[in-house]
Amino acid sequence: MSKEERQLDRFVREHGEDGATFAPTSVEEAIGGSFVETDEIESIQDRVRRWLDVPRPVHVVGPTGCGKTALALSIAAARDRPVVWINGDELLTTESLVGERSGKAQYKERDNYVSGVMKKKSIIRDRWVDNPLSVAVQNGATLVYNEFSRTKPAAHNVLLSVFEEGVLDRPGQRGEDRVVEVDPEFRAIFTSNSTEYAGVHRPQDALLDRFIGVHLDYYDRETEVAIVSERTDELDDESVERIVDITRELRDRLELHIGTRTAVMIAEGLVVFGEDALVEVCVDVLGSKAESIEEVEEIREEIEDAV
Repeated sequence: MSKEERQLDRFVREHGEDGATFAPTSVEEAIGGSFVETDEIESIQDRVRRWLDVPRPVHVVGPTGCGKTALALSIAAARDRPVVWINGDELLTTESLVGERSGKAQYKERDNYVSGVMKKKSIIRDRWVDNPLSVAVQNGATLVYNEFSRTKPAAHNVLLSVFEEGVLDRPGQRGEDRVVEVDPEFRAIFTSNSTEYAGVHRPQDALLDRFIGVHLDYYDRETEVAIVSERTDELDDESVERIVDITRELRDRLELHIGTRTAVMIAEGLVVFGEDALVEVCVDVLGSKAESIEEVEEIREEIEDAV
């Protein structure tokens, strides 16, 4: 089962409906926790919202762990519209986005028009199932397409007509149902890692020409401290600031992508292991990025110097 299918299964369990759409009652519900808003974050949110009002699809690009997904979901939830989620994956196809025929549906008709005569007949039809993109454009939802650039570009050709002509062409559907108009309330936010990451595809230029690109870096110190503090309230302010400062220094020392998520994980570890285990906790958290024991030892040395 792909990541997208697992995500949709979760929505089925939590929200019912069709597994793709949910109507968040709050930002916290959308992102699964509290969301920190500092001046820096509010500035980015306002920038994205204004482009959505134009309206233009917004592509948020940045390093892993910098908060792209939470930012996109917080903006989507604040629109007070249904939200549709897609998680990019190498195996996603046009059908995964738009919809496809899924087996047969059988209908029975009874004809009692002539007195004393009853006719029965079975009608078997192909059953069409709309997938997330179709659901979003028809219901005026906010589409949040996470890890957009992990999907092969060919799957995204259907997006060109959505953003240029305001219609969605559904390959595999027939007759007048093949093309659907995009609801005027439909909006889209895409998130991607920077192109230097493994497993990332560059989207086709024709599509990028229709996107607004908002590039993020790691947040400033004030914002990172606020985020870590919010996620681990068991630690005092001094401990949180120390963790953030060490993380930011390691970001400069090591050729690794060390996001705010790393600082949160270190803080969570210290709650359990105690602050005397700071070096070991940092090694364990960053060790997941190492490819060999030799690299782990190099990371340890840099951590000890930073601490």
